[in-house]
Amino acid sequence: MAMHTRRVSGFSYIEIVITVAILALLATAAVPAVELAVTRHKEAQLRQALREIRGAIDAYKQASDEGRIPREAGESGYPRRLEDLESGVVDAQDAGRKSIYFLRRLPRDPMHPATDDPTPAAQTWGKRSYGSPPDAPREGEDVFDVYSLNTAKGLNGIPYNQW
Repeated sequence: MAMHTRRVSGFSYIEIVITVAILALLATAAVPAVELAVTRHKEAQLRQALREIRGAIDAYKQASDEGRIPREAGESGYPRRLEDLESGVVDAQDAGRKSIYFLRRLPRDPMHPATDDPTPAAQTWGKRSYGSPPDAPREGEDVFDVYSLNTAKGLNGIPYNQW
C-alpha cells in the first residue's frame, strides 16, 4: 500500500503575522519622514510667496517714486491694498492710460489653516503698514510688508509670522 503525502502550499499563519508586523514597523518609520517632507514643501512655498509679494511691493514703491503712480502729498508710495498688486494701477506716464500690473496672481499663505477655504488670498496674509513699528506690525493706510498669520514655529525654530 502506497502512502501519499499531501503537500501544502502557501504561507503559514506565523509567516503572515510576521510579514504584517514588519510592514507596520516600516510604515511607522515612514510617517514622520512624510510629514517632515510635507512641512518642508509648505515652508518652501511660504518663502517663495513672501519673496514674490515683497518684490511686487518694492516694484510698486519704485514705480510710485518714479511718478508712474500718482499719490497724494504725505502718502508713503506703498500700495493702499494688497489686491492693487494684482488688479493693477493706471500708469500716469502713459498717454494711453495703460495699467501696470505687479503680480499675475496674488499667492495665498500656504500656512493658512484651510487650503480649500474660499477666503480671498489677500485676507490670508497679515499686513504691516509703513507707519507701524517692526516689532508690533499692524494694518494701516498702506501695505509696507506682509507676514503669515500662522503662529506655529517652523523647522528652523522661528515662528512663521516672523519670517
